[in-house]
Amino acid sequence: MGPRPSVIIVGAGVGGTSSAARLSQAGFDVTVVEKNDFAGGRCSLFTDPSGEHRFDMGPSLYLIPRLFEETFSDLGTSLDAEGIKLVKCEPNYRIVFPDKEVVEMSSDLTKMKKEVEKWEGEKGFEGFLGFLKEGHAHYELSMVHVLHRNFTSLLSLLRPSLIVNLSKLHPFVSVYTRATKYFKTERMRRAFTFAAMYLGMSPFDALGAYNLLQYTEHCEGILYPLGGFGTVPKALQKIAERNGAKFRFNSTVKRVVVQDGAAKGVELEGGEILSADIVLVNADLVWSMAHLYQETAYSKRLEEKPVSCSSISFYWAMNRCVPTKIPELGSHTIFLADEYRESFDSIFRDHKIPHEPSFYVNVPSRHDPSAAPADKDTVIVLVPVGHISSALPTSSDWEKVVEETRNKVVGEIEGRLGLSNFRDLIAHETVNTPITWGEKFNLHRGSILGLSHDFFNVLSFRPKTRHPTVKNAYFVGASAHPGTGVPIVLAGARMATTQIIDDLGKKTPSEWNVSSSELATHRTGRDAMGGVGLLMALAALILAIAVYLRQ
Repeated sequence: MGPRPSVIIVGAGVGGTSSAARLSQAGFDVTVVEKNDFAGGRCSLFTDPSGEHRFDMGPSLYLIPRLFEETFSDLGTSLDAEGIKLVKCEPNYRIVFPDKEVVEMSSDLTKMKKEVEKWEGEKGFEGFLGFLKEGHAHYELSMVHVLHRNFTSLLSLLRPSLIVNLSKLHPFVSVYTRATKYFKTERMRRAFTFAAMYLGMSPFDALGAYNLLQYTEHCEGILYPLGGFGTVPKALQKIAERNGAKFRFNSTVKRVVVQDGAAKGVELEGGEILSADIVLVNADLVWSMAHLYQETAYSKRLEEKPVSCSSISFYWAMNRCVPTKIPELGSHTIFLADEYRESFDSIFRDHKIPHEPSFYVNVPSRHDPSAAPADKDTVIVLVPVGHISSALPTSSDWEKVVEETRNKVVGEIEGRLGLSNFRDLIAHETVNTPITWGEKFNLHRGSILGLSHDFFNVLSFRPKTRHPTVKNAYFVGASAHPGTGVPIVLAGARMATTQIIDDLGKKTPSEWNVSSSELATHRTGRDAMGGVGLLMALAALILAIAVYLRQ
């Protein structure tokens, strides 16, 4: 046996830790280099100065459990065996409208029948079931044709199985447009489309296929890992370390070392060179192409691509429990703006802070007592705002912007829920803004969910798991295929590591059960394809669009 192939992974986010676990399992010599002093990236935990209140930095909704289970099963273990205990959030969440009416979303169909018919009438439940049926079709088709298939070039769009099923994914209409087919009231249309924000997108722009999110919410439920979402990347780190992987924290990468057109390792800020056969970058892809690799025309084009939103996020340690007599403020609560579309347009088209924001309130201490002392609450508020652009305030104005946003949020919570002293309960506050998101995690434009997910930023149009011109260089994370969100990035880690192993002529571990059809999608030619092939791919795409529009 020869020496083990070596790989350096830049970044210990969800993509980096899961890739480290997979590649170390496959026999690679793995070193993970992380600029911060913790694993998980945006999917990490922190506490207030007292150490009593625990906060999820980013994700708090555990969705698409199949992809989590697949990851741990591939690694020869399970969530339970790694100490991750899941609790179900019931109801899923409550939506509070400006008129103080509340819609309660649940994975209990009996409850949903009553809730939907309250607003839609006696035939409303039939529409709801039709919406879920469509979401289920999108979910299963995406599992097969997107989340377990790589797209290495435009030629990948020519797969017969994809072309046949493309129209069934409704890629040329929005989530909101699909909802209008099943719901007649504006209230229900809003209730079943705001989840496009999970992708950092407007429901008026997100592809119709993404109503799979409502399917997984209502049919699989919303779960939460006790101890915080950060327990997932921590568990993956431990698995990787058991397999021999090494983690170097507080180590900032200056550049990827490229010689003769191939990645040879990385240089740290202090000048230290770490050599490796493979470099897998889990840092923000757009930022990495501009800062870790030599600038190219392609990297400049990437910087001009549309990206998802950012947020002003408040992390509040409350000095006592928010009154439990207010049931509307449970584990997860959504406050929707009255000017629904205008609010989204302000964020995604004008890249501003909406004057009337929609926002999400998470109280993890309601479903996980370890998040706060027994007589107190931990509260997280996420306010979607535009990514960094000329339309946003300069850094010197952010203190004022945060204050104004806080006042709006507290005012809406108190006004809609009938509270008078909510502001007085805030004992300590931590805040993230587009600026701090960008600084902490090297996020391009402070975008918290990477590149956008419109049609020309997914599938073959999304940056690939393999570098377009540098050999032995790969990517995993929110801006690489297949996209953003913790479960989707886990699927991306499976793709990226499978591609690395296959490119080296090795076999993936038997536990992964990589099918021949899945493996074949990693073997399409590199992105530099001939003109004839490009024309064929574009012709097939135009034909698919024409067939869809005709239907």
